[in-house]
Amino acid sequence: MPDTPEGVDLSTLRRWFVAHVDGADDAPLRAELIAGGRSNLTYAISDGAHEWVLRRPPLGHVVATAHDMGREYRVLAGLADTDVPVPRVDAFCDDVDVNGAPFYVMERVDGRILRSPEDVQEITPDDARRCSNELIDVLARLHSVDYEAVGLADFGRPDGFLARNVARWGKQWAANKTRELASIDELARRLDAALPESGPPAIVHGDYRLDNTMLANDDAGRVVAVLDWEMSTLGDPLTDLALFLVYWGGDAGPAIASGQAINAVPGFLTRDEIVARYAERSGRSVEHLDFYLVFAMYKLAVILEGINARFLMGKTLGEGFDAMGEMVAQLADGALEVADSSADPLLHG
Repeated sequence: MPDTPEGVDLSTLRRWFVAHVDGADDAPLRAELIAGGRSNLTYAISDGAHEWVLRRPPLGHVVATAHDMGREYRVLAGLADTDVPVPRVDAFCDDVDVNGAPFYVMERVDGRILRSPEDVQEITPDDARRCSNELIDVLARLHSVDYEAVGLADFGRPDGFLARNVARWGKQWAANKTRELASIDELARRLDAALPESGPPAIVHGDYRLDNTMLANDDAGRVVAVLDWEMSTLGDPLTDLALFLVYWGGDAGPAIASGQAINAVPGFLTRDEIVARYAERSGRSVEHLDFYLVFAMYKLAVILEGINARFLMGKTLGEGFDAMGEMVAQLADGALEVADSSADPLLHG
């Protein structure tokens, strides 16, 4: 038997699976940590005949308002019958005696994730364009879901969303920071001064990007699952678009996620093309996009600082965490560059 990764107790999970997961037999379970996640932990679980995916919070330094497994489970269940592709969820457990933390179990979807620069460069220019269009269309479809009709009317508080989130991420910074960064404090001040009025609220993914989606094995132009819903809520959908653009790559800030500026690869849409397609598909105004870009980089810097804090405490699993601290500073500096060059004087400081 291979070594069991930290974060799963297969003996207690075996009994729980039999009682709560359809199709589970009373057979020994095996687990493998799935690479890619840098916050909540994701495992492939198998009993030899079936495969599932288990999601749980990180091993340590969990901020009280983050890593809510029940919210992830609920939004996936709510989206199950919509045209947004999500994995089927099978069961949720909030009894920490079972596995040391709340968790949920979902189906293991068959597909491919473009995680690395090599993955991105392998697809043809035609597939890259089709993939780009599909990513934006899926995001626009998510933002058009009637959240009341799918039972998510109380999933968040859209009123005052932007102001509350600027304050929230400031508190997250205070809870996670491993050093002082004047650039982060300056960003918080400018964002608070430049708050725009939000458009109609929507279900917000909170971390929508290329490598949080799974593509069909035989069709790069079809998303078969949107993954990692730990940041999801009801709020301003332009926060999703802006964070997507930051991950996509550009002039300011470091290359995130796939490790390079995706729009530099032949076939993938440019940032301007992405914005135009989203505006067309969603029917939403993108007038104040600069604010959302600055906020996205600020938010991402705070998230990465939390991961950096867990890394410094030895509470991360996997590789690639040693560069997080430097990326935080680069993101903050990049956000200030965007703010300084914006047509919105309120972002200038």
